[in-house]
Amino acid sequence: MNILATPLLTAVHIDAFKKILGDAFVFVDEESLDTYAHDETENLFFPPEVVLKPRTAEEISAILKICNKEKIPVTPRGAGTGLSGGALPHLGGVVLSTERMNTILEIDERNLQVITEPGVITEVLQNAVKEKKLFYPPDPSSRGSCFIGGNIAENSGGPKAVKYGVVKDYVLNLEVVLPSGEIIWTGSNVLKNSTGYNLTQLLVGSEGTLGIVTKIVLRLIPLPAYDVLMLVPFRNLEQAGEAVSAIFRAGFVPSAMELMEIDSLKIVSKFVDSTAIAVTEDTAAHLIIEVDGNNIDVLMSEMEAIGNLLTQYDIGEIYFADDANQKAELWKLRRRVAEAVKLIGYTIEEDTVVPRAELPVLIRGAKELGRKHDFEVVCYGHAGDGNLHIRIRKEGIPNSHGNEEMNAILKELFILVKSIGGTISGEHGIGLIQKPYMNIVFREANLRLMREIKKAFDPNNICLLYTSPSPRD
Repeated sequence: MNILATPLLTAVHIDAFKKILGDAFVFVDEESLDTYAHDETENLFFPPEVVLKPRTAEEISAILKICNKEKIPVTPRGAGTGLSGGALPHLGGVVLSTERMNTILEIDERNLQVITEPGVITEVLQNAVKEKKLFYPPDPSSRGSCFIGGNIAENSGGPKAVKYGVVKDYVLNLEVVLPSGEIIWTGSNVLKNSTGYNLTQLLVGSEGTLGIVTKIVLRLIPLPAYDVLMLVPFRNLEQAGEAVSAIFRAGFVPSAMELMEIDSLKIVSKFVDSTAIAVTEDTAAHLIIEVDGNNIDVLMSEMEAIGNLLTQYDIGEIYFADDANQKAELWKLRRRVAEAVKLIGYTIEEDTVVPRAELPVLIRGAKELGRKHDFEVVCYGHAGDGNLHIRIRKEGIPNSHGNEEMNAILKELFILVKSIGGTISGEHGIGLIQKPYMNIVFREANLRLMREIKKAFDPNNICLLYTSPSPRD
């Protein structure tokens, strides 16, 4: 496949975009370009040449027809909360923002479905269906700011994934604008569909490389009536990882099981000025464990049994969240940890995932790499499904992208992940950052098939960029 070279946008292109959108939604000023030059990935900065904010699939279609004909790079963008560089316009061109496509179109209570546009904030959608006693479980830590369209692009997960699954498990149908400008629906609004190739699931997790999602049909489930939350302090980090597998082997299926090692907890507690979790010197990590359902007596019995099971480990006093405020405080600490650690220099984050029984091996390996290569590392994440976020701080290296030393370190980490049956991204996607490591987890035949699929959808390669100049720190 030919490498796409960035054309220079001309006044003719800008005028054409203004005819489609109107002057108010075409942005070429420096402030706007700078705003869309970064997301939450490391400290990277790649300004586009223009930012476009369409409102309809038809407007996106008209834009993509121009870009496809002129071979202008297009970077689809949601809320800009991504952590793998998928929304970085590193070859310039067009940033196409879906932020104006922010309407929940229909909540179908009879069929337990919702139809939404991609620019709806995930938590807004969750709250809207909750009012009707319905539940959309995928809940990334950034749910209060990320868009549902970005969740589709990355196949996002979150704490609830351990019991309820990830985004792909709830997507029934998608309206998509292809790079050619054609508008299609990928499937049907039904629970079973064996009609042709599953284009819907192919688009979920494709990171905007195959087309731009403009409408989404999601299945919903009834909202559980109760949830019970407890916090378990461990004096040994690896034992915390071991306990995760033991809980599932004993027959329990928590609705969430999150791990926070003590360093990350200290950082985020200070960041949000919280004393909700006691930070003691003999504690190495905490597990946040939640169960949910419709019978509170059953849930309390489950929690008691889990607590008894954990007494075989070196743990401190188990803490139960007694009310909604205490639960919210604990979840606030977990959800804001990424923001907190990044602000004090842990700018490099890897989204590894392994079979949950191998979590102790991964934790031990990450810590050993830190000692070997002289960097600090903190670990936290969705322990219940083996998805560990590894945050790195190394003096003088704010970015892994474009840094040979850090690239070599990450290669070691990913080889370890692969060796214990894992892979290099659980929910953050590949984007610009993980692309160089794809050959660690895939054979060339796999990569060839992906390239051929990409070519079928986007023969002019306007929605996936293969070269990357040096970033501006």
